[in-house]
Amino acid sequence: MTRYVCRVAYDGTAFSGYQVQANGRTVQTAFEQSLKKLHKGVVVESKASGRTDAGVHAKGQMIQFDSELGIALENWPIALNAVLPPDVAVMAVATVPDDFHVRYDTTGKEYRYRILRGRQKDVFRRNYTYQPFPLITDVEAMRAAAGHLLGTHDFTSFCSPRTDVVDKVRTITEVEIVEEADELLLRYRGSGFLYQMVRILTGTLVEVGQGKRPPDSVKDILTAKDRDAAGPTAPGHGLYLWDVFYDTDLFKKGT
Repeated sequence: MTRYVCRVAYDGTAFSGYQVQANGRTVQTAFEQSLKKLHKGVVVESKASGRTDAGVHAKGQMIQFDSELGIALENWPIALNAVLPPDVAVMAVATVPDDFHVRYDTTGKEYRYRILRGRQKDVFRRNYTYQPFPLITDVEAMRAAAGHLLGTHDFTSFCSPRTDVVDKVRTITEVEIVEEADELLLRYRGSGFLYQMVRILTGTLVEVGQGKRPPDSVKDILTAKDRDAAGPTAPGHGLYLWDVFYDTDLFKKGT
């Protein structure tokens, strides 16, 4: 039995999230159905580096599974992509030790959030960017607010109350706001992120950019440890799980 880990990209538009649900199409179900096809009807369980909500996309989700199939490593992406639906793609596959855990062995993650600026509606980007109104007029204020998020904090105010996680202390190492043509790209990197944390951070920074709250208010939001103190939860369709980090480069010898 060999343990494999895959870097997986998916368009979250038509999915009800990552994790298997009783009702609704999910990425995990699609992936495990594909494994079942390759294993001639045998159920193969998988694990992911984390869950994503409905509509959320991924460029670098990590998924592991165990298999006895004698498929050459370089052929695993070809085999999986042949049976996966068109909105899911395996980008790379590597072998890992038997004690490797795709979720618990992570050292950090990067998320990106795309915001469409301007008044003109874009039907071709509606599922991949968030277009907030009123318009964002002060990007520098957003950058100033983002600076208060850096470091180790209790992010209770930026976490959905529907989580069962008790310890809400996390470390954010980078928050970058890049202006790209008619979009803003918000890039978050940190040790880990709570349920809906990136979306709440984004919703709060958007309010700063709209002039609804001052940059320094972020310090008070962190201190409050109260979800009601922060801004709204930005919609899922602008969010991308971009990369997941480990102590070593898992794909250095992979495909």
